[in-house]
Formats: sequence, C-alpha cells, structure tokens
Amino acid sequence: MVKKIFSFVLLACALSAVQAQPQAASYPAKPIRMIVPFPPGGGTDILSRLVANKLTEVSKWTVIPDNRGGAGGTIGIAEAARAAPTGYEMVMGQKDNMVVAPWLYKNLSYDPTKDLVAVAHVAYTPVVIVTSVNSRFKTLADVVAAAKAAPDQITYGSPGNGTTIHLAGEIFNTAAHIKLRHIPYKGSNPAMMDVLAGNVDLMVSSLPSAMGQIKAGKLRALAVTSARRSTSMPDVPTVAESGYKDFDVSTWYGLFMPAGTPKEIVATVNAEVNKLLATPDMKAAINAQGAETQNMTSVQFSTLLKTDYQKWKGIVQASGATIE
Repeated sequence: MVKKIFSFVLLACALSAVQAQPQAASYPAKPIRMIVPFPPGGGTDILSRLVANKLTEVSKWTVIPDNRGGAGGTIGIAEAARAAPTGYEMVMGQKDNMVVAPWLYKNLSYDPTKDLVAVAHVAYTPVVIVTSVNSRFKTLADVVAAAKAAPDQITYGSPGNGTTIHLAGEIFNTAAHIKLRHIPYKGSNPAMMDVLAGNVDLMVSSLPSAMGQIKAGKLRALAVTSARRSTSMPDVPTVAESGYKDFDVSTWYGLFMPAGTPKEIVATVNAEVNKLLATPDMKAAINAQGAETQNMTSVQFSTLLKTDYQKWKGIVQASGATIE
C-alpha cells in the first residue's frame, strides 16, 4: 500500500513537471495585457509603450498597453493585483505606487510585497523640477526666495497624491524651510499642460514625462533631485548642489505580475525584457527620455522593492503626509 502511494506521488510530481514545461515553452499563446497605471502622455505611458512595442516587434509577442490611470497609479496597480495569475496580465509599476503609496494611503487594497511579483526592472530616472520657459524663475534659488516671501502662494503640480514626485516636493519644502502649495493631477500630462500655460508655477516630474518639452525649449529645468546629475542633462544642477546637502529622490519603473504567476513565466518575461534592455536601440530610446536602463533578475528586483518599501516607510512617516 505504501509503495502504491509513493508511486502515485512520484507520478503526480512527474506529470506536474511535464505540464509546467509546455506552459513556459508555449508562452505566450495569446496577447498580453500591460496595464499602464497613468493616463497617456506621461513618463510611465512612454516607457510602457516602448517596452510593449519592442516586445511585439522583436520577440513577436503581442503586448497591448491599457491605460488605467488615477489615484497616483494605485487604481491600475490594484487592478493588476486582482488579476488572474496566468502570465497574461502585467503592470508597469514604479516606486510611486509600489513603495510610497502603501505608507500614504490608509485603505490601499494591495500589498506590493505580497500581492504582486517583481518580474523585470526597466529603468531608473531622477526627478526634475521644471517651470515654463516664460517663468520668472531662472534658478532654484529664485523659487526659494519667492516662496519665503509668499508662503503657500507658489504652486507645484505633480502626477497625483502619493507619488514619489509629490513627496519630492514635500521633502524639498522641509529641506528649504518653505511652503510650496501642491496641486495634484491625474497624471503628468495634464499637470504639464498647466505649467506650460502658466496656471501652475512649477512641476515636479519624472524626466521621461518632461524631457520632450525640455528639448523643445518650452520648459526650463531648474534642478534634478537625484544624488548625481542626469547623464541626459549634464548641465542641470542637482538639488544638493543648489545648497541642500544629501538631497536624493529618484524613481524607478518595472514590470509586475499578480502573485502566484508561474515562476517559469516570470523567468521567461524577465529574460526577454533584459534582452531588449541590452540592445543599443532600446538603451538609446530610454536614454532619450531621460531614463537609464537597469537589468536585474526577478530576485534582484524583488530585493530592491522590499528594501525601498521599508526605506520609504520612514520617509513618509517623517513627512507626516497621509491620504484618505
């Protein structure tokens, strides 16, 4: 009897292994939906479409971007977390909604470290403080002087409450001992339009969202918030160089799938994305947006997620910021 049970267990394991191999080998057998948790036109949308188009072109997969914006990207992330773990639903997440939002929102419906699996890191980018080229602000010092003269009157737009970009503005308020008034938008593009029109004084933005308008001469970059200057804009000083020592806020983008997605599929997607990121064309396309490619294994990306998740808990709590 024991021998029969043991034989049955061995047979079940063997069948499971055989079934898993074709699953990975035949993947993908149908189109993959890539949730973009922000509206069209912003940095997340731009990078998502670059990856989706290149996977479709080079890997011969069919990857379809699907914009599900709102609430600083948390609506789209929540939708991905609820999706079936079949490998046919993924989301382009970033530091904003994966490691900052969970500490800001009181009733967030997902835990990024439990409800999603980190699949492939895509890019790293500084955050940039910009203003209209017609603005009176020529330097970051001009902004600080104006804000001290008129507290809560100088405005800055962001892609939404709870984003790294929103927090970058709040952290700068603390560092400079000023009070800029935050105006949240439902994505980068509407915020950008108001800055260009002069309806908002400044915008704190990811570089991919702002780069097109900076290159077109319509936006003036005052400073980047990373520890070092951006390779895409070497002439733009850092906030730290502008007098605020150790100031360092940056963001990253990466692909996630629902928890429980087969490991073989996660490994397949990771390999294909990393292959793309290593090509000169893809590197150039991402660099042109002010971002830098950064290849990681799924395990390395997961470690980054968990490390940043704990790091930003302290930052958010120190800021006192919360969102209902």
